[in-house]
Amino acid sequence: MTASGSFISPRAGSGLVDPSQRDRSAHADRPEDLLWLANLTQAMAEIAVEAGVIVMHAYAAGVPIRKKHDQTPVCEADEQSEAVILAALKRLYPAIPVIAEEIASSGGAPSVEGDFFLVDPLDGTYEFAQRNGEFTINIAFIRDAKPVCGVIFAPAQNRLWMASPGHAEETYVAAGEALPGPETRQRLHIRSADRTDLLALTSRSNLNPETESFLGKFAQARRSGFGSALKFGLLASGEADFYPRFGPTMEWDTAAGDAILRAAGGRIITQTGEDLRYGKTDQLYRNPNFLAFGDPRLIDILLLSPSG
Repeated sequence: MTASGSFISPRAGSGLVDPSQRDRSAHADRPEDLLWLANLTQAMAEIAVEAGVIVMHAYAAGVPIRKKHDQTPVCEADEQSEAVILAALKRLYPAIPVIAEEIASSGGAPSVEGDFFLVDPLDGTYEFAQRNGEFTINIAFIRDAKPVCGVIFAPAQNRLWMASPGHAEETYVAAGEALPGPETRQRLHIRSADRTDLLALTSRSNLNPETESFLGKFAQARRSGFGSALKFGLLASGEADFYPRFGPTMEWDTAAGDAILRAAGGRIITQTGEDLRYGKTDQLYRNPNFLAFGDPRLIDILLLSPSG
């Protein structure tokens, strides 16, 4: 896709496979399906990086923020980025439905089961408005209620996280530029947690009393606040240890980061220890409270004995 919004077909030798030539009903443990998913992730990353052109143009120009009916913020960059992403996904994967934030917020989301995409075209609209650079473009592929592939692009930081099953990586790329080759990307794995030196990530714009109460049980933990899905990328990159979220989030806020964190060795779980599930139409795509973390050994600390 170019800055003008026309999609560039997969180049010969790029590794991308024409989706019409693949059987998307294949199981993810088959080698041919793993290749399809890797190609899908590459395409999602290219789409996110091109949508970043629209977002960064609006960021440079400055656009007004308004409130939706649910009182969450939105601006032209959200809507224009979503239009670019939806057009590209429809062109490449016409048979796979898409749940995107702005359409879903207006009641236009399709019903889904099996395979579908989740899209947040501009995660961190408050951060976008405050001009701190902590906003992202998130695209995830869901299969059987689980996040299988995910892409998080932070266009103001030129930082891209991406994952397909068992393989998470990051790279640096500016909005609109070609993705660096796979050989230049950094393979991701969570870090081993040091219980005497934990770093907790918090939401910059949504730190509520329940989260404060939970973090109060970890007096030894340092804290750092960030906006948007950056927090999941930082966990996957081994730059932090855990992120508690006790407050409203939607599936498109977490799905891409969930896929990336899982592929890097981490998890996102509910307060009862279950993985987040996706496609909850009966709950209007709302998430329950959750805990995201890198080192799996932290589950005992976070769920069972947080004061110990």
